Amino acid sequence: MIYFCEKSNDMISNRITKEPGKKSGKACIRGMRFMVSDVLGYLASGMTINEILTEWPELEKEDIFACLDYAAKKEENNIYAISN
Repeated sequence: MIYFCEKSNDMISNRITKEPGKKSGKACIRGMRFMVSDVLGYLASGMTINEILTEWPELEKEDIFACLDYAAKKEENNIYAISN
């Protein structure tokens, strides 16, 4: 199991995991088969944090914040080509 370690953010290192044999190695929450992209998709579709937590009681509010932080940190590392 690989834990993402960000010195500035223990939230990610404690909550977001990647395992080669689980969900094709995609980022998951606390070793569960619940992908970061699932949570981001639910938020993007308009679900509130409370709605997500009610629907999936195994998740915690901090898991959702860790997903958002993971996505933000991942986006910071992307480079885009801009053409005229």
